[in-house]
Amino acid sequence: MNIRTMAAVCAAKSAGFICRKMGRQGVTWAGKIALKINPHILEDLSSQIRGKIFVTCGTNGKTTTNNMLCAALEREGQKVVCNHTGSNMLNGVVAAFVLAAGPTGRLDADYACIEVDEASTRHVFPGLKPDYMLLTNLFRDQLDRYGEIDITMNILEEMIRTVPKMQVIVNVDDALSAYLAMDSGNPYITYGISKPVQKSAANEIREGRFCKKCGAKLEYSFYHYSQLGDYKCPSCGFARPAIQYDAHDVKVGDQLSFQVEDKHLTANYKGFYNVYNILAAYAGLRTAGFSGEHFQDMLNGFNPENGRMEQFRIKGTGVMLNLAKNPAGFNQNISAVMQDKSPKDIIITINDNAQDGTDISWLWDVDFDLLGDESIHSITVSGIRCQDMRLRMKYVDIPVQLEADVETAIRKRIADGVGNLYVLVNYTALFGTHNILKKMEGEKE
Repeated sequence: MNIRTMAAVCAAKSAGFICRKMGRQGVTWAGKIALKINPHILEDLSSQIRGKIFVTCGTNGKTTTNNMLCAALEREGQKVVCNHTGSNMLNGVVAAFVLAAGPTGRLDADYACIEVDEASTRHVFPGLKPDYMLLTNLFRDQLDRYGEIDITMNILEEMIRTVPKMQVIVNVDDALSAYLAMDSGNPYITYGISKPVQKSAANEIREGRFCKKCGAKLEYSFYHYSQLGDYKCPSCGFARPAIQYDAHDVKVGDQLSFQVEDKHLTANYKGFYNVYNILAAYAGLRTAGFSGEHFQDMLNGFNPENGRMEQFRIKGTGVMLNLAKNPAGFNQNISAVMQDKSPKDIIITINDNAQDGTDISWLWDVDFDLLGDESIHSITVSGIRCQDMRLRMKYVDIPVQLEADVETAIRKRIADGVGNLYVLVNYTALFGTHNILKKMEGEKE
C-alpha cells in the first residue's frame, strides 16, 4: 500500500474527528488534507472498488437520489462508499473515500455512490472514472457561479466524453438532459413519466423551451413542471426518447405512489419531484443488474437526511426542513407545502454566501404568490438577505414577519405557532439550521 495514501487517510480521519468534536461538519477539511499529502489519493482509493462507481449529477435532487441509491444497494447486501452529507466538490468526494478506508488505506467496498457538483466534474472525473452517471435535471442555478445552463451542459458533455464507456442514466422528461445524453455519444438509459400527472402552472419558468439541436421552439403535449414533460421539435424532429423506466399510475398527496415495471412503489413523502428521485434510484439499481425486489423495503426504512425533507419533533410541533436553492426547486417546495391543507407556519431563510451564489435575483422567478393561502398561519423571513425576501413578498401582497436569526425565528414559531412548521432554506443555511433543530429536538420539554 502506498505510504502516502496511508498517511493521507490517517491525517484526514484525525481532522474529521477534531472537526466533529468542535461541532463542525469537517468533511471538506478531511478531503483537503488528504489531497495535500497525496494528490492522487482519489485514483488510488476508487480503484479499490470491487464493483461499479455511480456518480449523480444535475441541478436538483442529487443528494436525495444518491443517498437513496446507496440505501438500495445496501439492501441488496452491498458495501457502499457514499458522500451522504452532500459535500459534492473535489474535497468532499475525496473525503468520502478516505473516511471509508481503513487505517492502512484499504477500502472494503463493492460500489461507490458519489454525488458530484456539475462544475466539479472536471476535477473529480479524471481520478474517479465512473461506470454510471445518474443525470437528474438541468435548471438555472447560481448564475454568478455557473453562468447560463449552456456552460454547465458544455462542462458535463466534455467530461462525459472522457469516460466513453460510462452509461448515462438520464431523466428524458427534461429536454436539456436528454439532448446532453444523446449528443455525448455515450450509451444511455432512460427514465421518466410518460403520462401527465398534474396541471403545471402556466407562468412557470421554462428553461428548455428551445431545441438544443436546431434552436427552434419546442412543442409540448404537456408539462409536469418547469420544462419537464413530453416535447418534440417541429423543425428537426428531436423529441423525448422512449422511456425504459416509466413511472405510471402516479399518485401525489401525503404519500407518493406509482408503478414501474412490475412493482408498485409507495413512499411517505410529499412533493411530485420526489417521484423523479425515487425513479432515478430505481433505474440506477436496475441498470447495475439488481432485480429491485428489496427496493420497497428500502423506501419503507429510508430516512432523508441533511435537510432534504428532514422531519423533527420539537415540543409538540412537527418541523419539516427542506433545501430550496433555485426557482424550479423552490416552486416544487411550495407545491409540496401546499399539498398539506392543515394550518401551518413557514420560515424562509435566504443567504448570499459564495456557495449560495451572491446573485439572489432568482427570487423574483419563484411563484411566492402561491403562499397567499388561508391555511398559512404565518410566514417569517430570515437569513442574511431577509430584507430582500421581505421585499419580494411585499410585491405579492403577502405580509411576513422578519427575524434575521434563524434560531430565534424557529423558537418563536415553536412557542406561538400552530404546531406544523415548514423551514425552507438555501444552501449555506442548511447545515446550521439542521444543527439548531437537532439541538432543540434534544432539549427537555
